[in-house]
Amino acid sequence: MGWGVFGKLKIQKWGNLRRFCTRSCDYNGYDVFARNIEITRWVKSGNLMVARKVFDEMPDRTVVSWNIMVSGYSRFGRFGDALSMVSAMHVGGVKLNETTFASALSACARLPSLCGGKQVHCVVVKSGSEDFRLVGSALLYIYASCFEIEDARQVFDLFHEMNELLWGLMLVGYVQCSLMDNALDVFYSMPIRDVIAWTSVISGYCKIDDGCGKALQLFNTMRGSGEAKPNEFTLDPIIRACARVGLLHEGRAFHGLVMRYGYEFEHSISAALIGFYCDCDVIDDAKKVFDRLTSPSLNETNVFIEKLIAAGRIVEAELIFNGLPERNTVSYNLMIKGYSLCGRSEDSEKLYLEMHHRTILSSNIMISVYSRTDQLEKAVDLFEKTKEEKNPVTWNSMISGYIRNDQHENALKLYAVMHKNSISKTRSTYSALFHSCSCLGSIQLGQLLHAHLIKTPFVSNVYVGTALVDMYSKCGNISNAQKSFISISSPSVAAWTALIHGYAHNGFGSETILCFKEMINQGVHPNAATFVAVLSACAHAGFINKGIEFFHIMKENYGIAPSLEHFTCLVDLLGRSGRLREAEELIKEMPVEADGIIWGALLNACWFWMDMDVGERVAAKMLLFFPIPTSTYIIMSNIYAMLGKWEEKMKVRKLLRGLDVKKDPGCSWIELNNSINVFSVEDRTHPSCNSVYAMLEHLTENLISVRK
Repeated sequence: MGWGVFGKLKIQKWGNLRRFCTRSCDYNGYDVFARNIEITRWVKSGNLMVARKVFDEMPDRTVVSWNIMVSGYSRFGRFGDALSMVSAMHVGGVKLNETTFASALSACARLPSLCGGKQVHCVVVKSGSEDFRLVGSALLYIYASCFEIEDARQVFDLFHEMNELLWGLMLVGYVQCSLMDNALDVFYSMPIRDVIAWTSVISGYCKIDDGCGKALQLFNTMRGSGEAKPNEFTLDPIIRACARVGLLHEGRAFHGLVMRYGYEFEHSISAALIGFYCDCDVIDDAKKVFDRLTSPSLNETNVFIEKLIAAGRIVEAELIFNGLPERNTVSYNLMIKGYSLCGRSEDSEKLYLEMHHRTILSSNIMISVYSRTDQLEKAVDLFEKTKEEKNPVTWNSMISGYIRNDQHENALKLYAVMHKNSISKTRSTYSALFHSCSCLGSIQLGQLLHAHLIKTPFVSNVYVGTALVDMYSKCGNISNAQKSFISISSPSVAAWTALIHGYAHNGFGSETILCFKEMINQGVHPNAATFVAVLSACAHAGFINKGIEFFHIMKENYGIAPSLEHFTCLVDLLGRSGRLREAEELIKEMPVEADGIIWGALLNACWFWMDMDVGERVAAKMLLFFPIPTSTYIIMSNIYAMLGKWEEKMKVRKLLRGLDVKKDPGCSWIELNNSINVFSVEDRTHPSCNSVYAMLEHLTENLISVRK
């Protein structure tokens, strides 16, 4: 009786299975297949130690055995161990297959290890496995994850026609690198645009400056095209983008869509909505969203606590915190920071000591708290206990603590230790230290740090670049300030303002105005600080009409209400030009309350122009602000002396003597070997004072002998 076609196929399949099982077993009945199943079971349960023990005890292994261990290590974040297994396979002559390559490349991307990824890529090329879908995808993923976007593009161009997975990965790679024009080109060329593709490009625009408008446009196009329906991952970044730029009306509309699609109680969405309403200063609406949650997650509660603290509503945040059935380190850290911001440092310390599990972040916050509250010794003690973890934020916190307490030399010394121990630096490290150099007036140390910065990825960072421009400007090197500004990839208004202030500070009035106009031409809107720099430059350069013009366009064109600082610049401007009575009337009529600084600016102008009448009225005002009006008496004494009013001068001098004040001696300084050396008259505190005075005496004798 014949088996027929299907019967023959069944016999052939059974024969193949028997041959496979025979190859999987040795002559003693050893079963590789069974051991692989056992290893898989241990890996899935997370018991990698037992899985590895079973693997090591196997007398024979297949490539499947190795791949199970490689993927197991990767699954639980042990990427180094995964790559060690792949290396052992390669050295041991085990033929790597597409599964091995995909797992190895994924581990390199997650580490990340670009060098390791390139080594695996070489083996892939030799084996001819590049055209496998998973391998090609993993290759693009490793290069995109390491921000080697050009290499990722090469992989995409070679294989995207035969591997549709590469479209989405290339899109995500461009988004991660903030190359949104390239991302959009890939997006519009995609054969199929699903919700993941739409969400990727929308979220990318949401994360960049000035990208919210484009994100909203794409979202509306998505809904209109019908290609995909937005999900919670699409709505989340859109709501957060509206929060970032303060689009209350648009955000409310998206809240309506959230309710329509049924995502209101998704944890990420509700947290985004709470953050949105708080950032738009509609705290009560945020509270409504929070109160509607039947069982708010700890994450949502923490978001609300954080936003309440940011809004200065510490009492409400405290009530929610105290009512939490459970707290995590995030909850504690938020309240510790909140207490410190409102001046309750004792409560911060109490809460920190109460924590059962303190993270490095908790310690970093407390270092900052101690530094801000004149408890630097406690900050140093805590730093000494945690510095061995080599967390860069810990070191940055201590550096900032020294700077906040005017211990700039200690901050720079700590950086030297940080550099010696190869601890990672961040943009905050360099920004803080450049500020420290500007406070010291040490251009040599600033240039040394700049040399270190050039070797880092932060050389074009806008925050670091702004601090660098400010440092060079305050040290009088406007040429290097210009070069540093040019190196910034995308200068912000703060960067432009730092350069404008640098020109103004160093007496370049015309360049200040030209720089301001160039900023406007580049589409960057000035802020209040920008106009302070411009008005100050106009005052020092004598550009009276220009200064008055800038003062008026500040509000008319840019909607910036003049602050006391702006009025002080205008008073200084008018005073320097001799328009003292006009300046006096301006102070009386301005909508903000005058302080001693603005009256002082006018009194200095009265001294310059020897206007006794206005000077006396201004001096009377200044006596209300300063309990010991030393400078007021000195200026009026000089005015009386220059005008020959000797009786009035003697009266003022008598009052000045009655104050029993001593004038601070003038000083000079020189920077030598990265150290600032300060000298004043008859100063004996310098460690090398004997040598200095010996040299001074020698120079004096030489000068006398030359005259003879």
